[in-house]
Amino acid sequence: MVDAHPGACPLPAHSHKVELRLAELLDEDGAIGEDGIVRLVSVIHSALQAAEDKGVEEVLPFATSAVREASNADDVLARVRNETGVDLQVVTGSEEARLTFLAARRWFGWSAGKLLVLDIGGGSLEIAYGMDEEPDAAVSLPLGAGRLTNGWLPGDLPDPEDVRKLRRHVRAEIARTVGEFSRLGAPDHVVATSKTFRQLARIAGAARSADGPYVQRELSRRSLEEWVPKLARMTEEERAGLPGVSEGRARQLTAGALVAEGAMDLFGVESVEICPWALREGVILRRLDHMADA
Repeated sequence: MVDAHPGACPLPAHSHKVELRLAELLDEDGAIGEDGIVRLVSVIHSALQAAEDKGVEEVLPFATSAVREASNADDVLARVRNETGVDLQVVTGSEEARLTFLAARRWFGWSAGKLLVLDIGGGSLEIAYGMDEEPDAAVSLPLGAGRLTNGWLPGDLPDPEDVRKLRRHVRAEIARTVGEFSRLGAPDHVVATSKTFRQLARIAGAARSADGPYVQRELSRRSLEEWVPKLARMTEEERAGLPGVSEGRARQLTAGALVAEGAMDLFGVESVEICPWALREGVILRRLDHMADA
């Protein structure tokens, strides 16, 4: 929840968050099961109540890859609409990358030059590059930390062979997109957003969230390469004990680290700066822009 108006920086006023992890609830046919739908409806009800309690004037409901790519997406959206009155707007993969890029551009400003933005969500990896507020190239790949964990790393302690297979899969998927970006030239600044990157930076020694959003946080490829094998040998409980790692995210951290390492390696990135703004802020900023144009 933000206090915001066109031309001003959105100021966070309150946060209401529930870890839903829909990407981990897809069945073998790629559908969101009854349990997932019930949980989704419940979360939306609780969010609406929180918004009402805090006097929110406008709600911006949107869904990303887990709903976007579910084989029963239309049924899920209809069920949500019927039971909550909320018309969830499904953000396309390209738009997700573009909105995240907008947030990063506004955070770092024009002086950052050409930006390369990496974002790892639960269901997808977004990559965007550009000089302006609209990226020159933007892609969304099905390499989210939750999706990969559910499909490739079953059980508490990952099998080393499963980890190797996932590493090969991740790198093959990312490699297909590198040429599209490399022809645009080297970026001036490489930025990473999302909880996965923030947690990886934290365990590698970056400042705590409690130190505030304006503290510079970086994650080097060298540190990441040291941590990936360590994470792969840890149980979920052990990962949850690492600094900055939430219990709900611990299970998918190994898969997320493999995606982060693969992206940084294949794009030739030595370090990324962590951006506190991502898709959520991009949605808000786009809405404010539309209000200003009205």
